[in-house]
Amino acid sequence: MNLYLLLNILGLFVFILVAYLFSRDRKNINWKAVAIMLVVNLFLAWFFTQFPWGRIAVKWVADGFSWMLNAAYVGIGMPFGSWTAPGPGKMDMAVSALLPILFIVPLFDILMYIGVLPFIIKWFGWLISKVTGQPKFESFFSVEMMVLGNTEALAVSNAQVREMSQARVLTIALMSMSCISGSIVGAYVTMVPGELVLTAIPLNIINAIIIATILNPVRLTPEEDYIVEIKEEKRQPFFSFLGDSVLGAGKLILIIIAFLIAFVSLAHFIDMLLSLLDRFTGMEIRLATILGLIMAPFAMLLGLPWDQALTVGGHMATKIVTNEFVVMIGIQDALKTMPEHMKAVLVTFLISFANFSTVGMIIGTLKGIVDVKTSDFVSKYVPMMLLAGILVSLLSAGFVGLFIW
Repeated sequence: MNLYLLLNILGLFVFILVAYLFSRDRKNINWKAVAIMLVVNLFLAWFFTQFPWGRIAVKWVADGFSWMLNAAYVGIGMPFGSWTAPGPGKMDMAVSALLPILFIVPLFDILMYIGVLPFIIKWFGWLISKVTGQPKFESFFSVEMMVLGNTEALAVSNAQVREMSQARVLTIALMSMSCISGSIVGAYVTMVPGELVLTAIPLNIINAIIIATILNPVRLTPEEDYIVEIKEEKRQPFFSFLGDSVLGAGKLILIIIAFLIAFVSLAHFIDMLLSLLDRFTGMEIRLATILGLIMAPFAMLLGLPWDQALTVGGHMATKIVTNEFVVMIGIQDALKTMPEHMKAVLVTFLISFANFSTVGMIIGTLKGIVDVKTSDFVSKYVPMMLLAGILVSLLSAGFVGLFIW
């Protein structure tokens, strides 16, 4: 058997072990549920990467997002024809990946407005609960946050969250570190292989429950395992709702661009400062090298040789400190020449919002939903929240890595 495949398999056990070591209540971990969910994700990783029907389905969905983006480019081209004129693959990142958010976010919001997405979330959550044996709301929330995003899912489910114990609210916070927003998928598929993006999403859903189950075991009575019915308030008129959605999408684009400019500039400035030390140290030390050394051992456990682990580790650490967009922009050219296994584990790791800024967003959102006592309780576990997000990303990358070489 391939030595690096053995290392990849070992990595999965190590990531689970790390979660166990940092668990709040090791004696009450539901190992049966964990084992079931691990088998489910093993099957999903195989199905989406190796089974012909699975590969076809993932490619079809990825192509579907690319097809939808054509409508966005037509819209962008109306006022800014010169921006879209170079064509696919030649447009600036902001045009090809970010401006389409002005189309994708309202589209998702319309699907929420007419009840399509709530239906999908409800029944996929029910299916996950039945298969994994996990609490109904946690299963429902795992799907909800992967479609809506973490803060949006918390806002939609605020009535349920208010009624939950402190421990269960912590579980929700841990899970929220591993989400994406469905409306961002369109941006991802323009920068990295769409098949890997779509494979990572279902794996993250199950892995978020696995890690939360280990880090924060919570036993429920049958009476506690329920979902609060969301009372439908008087809805906005459709075009008023659509206008708010477009404005929200515009703010999101500005936030992403602001983060990109700030973090890329800061990272480059740190490299400029480090370059001043070259003549004294006789070595060329850069930020990516330092970050790579920190995460390289974890990258090695994804089945990578040391030289590749250093590179991947640097990208992983950069994503945690900044965000996934910063890394995706930087690796677009490198992905074309990367070995398949290296590319698969790196891209899969990137598909989540697990970073420092997400912690602040979740804590800030919860402060507006739960009482001060519960909010303070969750705030004590900020390091655990970040650990949960990292471990989920590592597990998803490890599962995909088992089947792509």
